[in-house]
Amino acid sequence: MNTDLKDLLVVSVEQAVAAPYLSSRLADAGARVIKVERPEGDFARGYDHLVKGESAYFVWLNRGKESVCLDLKAPADKAVLAAMIERADVFVQNLAPGVIDKLGFAPAELRRQNPRLVTCSISGYGDEGPYRDLKAYDLLVQAESGLSAITGNEQGMARVGVSVCDIAAGMTAFQAVLQALLGRERTGQGRHIDVSLFHALADWMNVPYLQYVYGGKEPARSGLNHPTIAPYGAYACRDGAAVLFSIQNEREWANLCREVLLAPEVASDPQFSDNSRRVANRERLDAIVTGAFAKADRPEMIERLERARIAYGRVSSMQDLADHPQNRFVTVETPAGPVRYLAPGARFDGEAPAFRPVPALGQQSEALRAEFAPSGSLHSAA
Repeated sequence: MNTDLKDLLVVSVEQAVAAPYLSSRLADAGARVIKVERPEGDFARGYDHLVKGESAYFVWLNRGKESVCLDLKAPADKAVLAAMIERADVFVQNLAPGVIDKLGFAPAELRRQNPRLVTCSISGYGDEGPYRDLKAYDLLVQAESGLSAITGNEQGMARVGVSVCDIAAGMTAFQAVLQALLGRERTGQGRHIDVSLFHALADWMNVPYLQYVYGGKEPARSGLNHPTIAPYGAYACRDGAAVLFSIQNEREWANLCREVLLAPEVASDPQFSDNSRRVANRERLDAIVTGAFAKADRPEMIERLERARIAYGRVSSMQDLADHPQNRFVTVETPAGPVRYLAPGARFDGEAPAFRPVPALGQQSEALRAEFAPSGSLHSAA
């Protein structure tokens, strides 16, 4: 069990994906994380019931936390939250715009009372600007940020298949909170962190943005083909399974023609003499590659690609992913029993990570109410 942040208390008034992503990673690092839920619970608990009756989103993003149910319109429950925040190192919230301020927990006021506190607000569009008061959810921001315009194929736009804007915001918030905690070690001062789904994803959009603004190039929706390199895409084999491979230089192009396509003469065709010409003549090139791949099953094509030292990836189904030989797994206790799922991407010193359980709704409510029972001198929100 990672204990790097074991002495930190994180209080998170959170729901959905972005803020729970942040707090789950802090919990993974050993922080004590108190998840404040409305009496009916984080609505992500009901996104689906596919993991032994639990939500896949909730199981993924809420391990290692303590759950307390508070009605933040009730003075007594507001006093409990105030008592928690008084002792917290980090306060996180992603309620609808303006709600946390109206409840009496404006981050600026919290930090005035406790300058060491790190506060983090996650919203759709940030603390300023004309869109600051708009609600925003993942798919809305995929559209608003321009991501949808470059995702899909010539038939139309498509949603990225995971909640990429929420995850980007959670990742951005996690690194910002860690930076703030490091800064506090030097200065003794916390800080306020403002993270939005839009700005987190807009940062990821910088390559197509720069290509458009400075080069006048409107990125094309290219499905499983790279927009500026050819051949670099997915091709179906005789057995119906597909392989995606990438050519990065002229040596690899020649190897592909000789070892994989079994057509060495294609390498010297003037229409394909460099990457720019291959992109310009992609339709004819794709016809050649498609024809060659259609003559062999995927295992044979992979053997040829490996022999030619061409980078490739199988186009995997969910079953392929479930069975993938490179997978690492973790097992986490949940209210419905142990659940095994894909491990986080980082390991420390080669150790397999171990994680604390996913809490049931309000599992620690009674204990936390007793621990943080407010006195008469607490925060004015009481």
